[in-house]
Amino acid sequence: MQKNTIRDRFLSIKEVAVFSMLGTVMFLGDFLMEIFPNIHFVGVLTVIYTVVYRKKALIPLYIYVFMNGLYAGFSLWWVPYLYIWTILWGLAMLIPRGLHVSLSAIICAVISGLHGFAFGILYSPAQAIMFGLDFKGMLAWIAAGIPFDVIHGIANLAASVIIIPLVTLLCKLEKRPLPFKTSAKTKTD
Repeated sequence: MQKNTIRDRFLSIKEVAVFSMLGTVMFLGDFLMEIFPNIHFVGVLTVIYTVVYRKKALIPLYIYVFMNGLYAGFSLWWVPYLYIWTILWGLAMLIPRGLHVSLSAIICAVISGLHGFAFGILYSPAQAIMFGLDFKGMLAWIAAGIPFDVIHGIANLAASVIIIPLVTLLCKLEKRPLPFKTSAKTKTD
């Protein structure tokens, strides 16, 4: 019993390596997609990692956030990254385990898409505080970003088709049970 407690508290060498690679995949995917405004796989990967690794998914997530700061500078734009991806992680943590795979796919897609559509709204409180915007200024900032949030949300919805296959692959590689049901149980008489 105590062994599980210690194992849950600390990361194994394998987990350190895997989470470092997963965070790097997030960063490189974001970096390579920079030519397209607000189109990337960070939201989808956040959902995937959370569904598979649960609370430990915060590790690759914050490796990504830290790498972003190292690459582009720890400036004011970076501050909302400290919480904005955690909101998506928290929503993904609420997905019940044991749902049918099709329902899980829909919920994952909706969460990922909504996060993209709401990105500017989630980002705006930090912008308002850091730049001294009043409520009207914050609403104007949100309105100006709506076209980018629409692109972000649609891109997240489109990218969500990879969620279930990658969750399945990661679970298989990690020898973990799938977090969803793949077939309905039938009663036999």
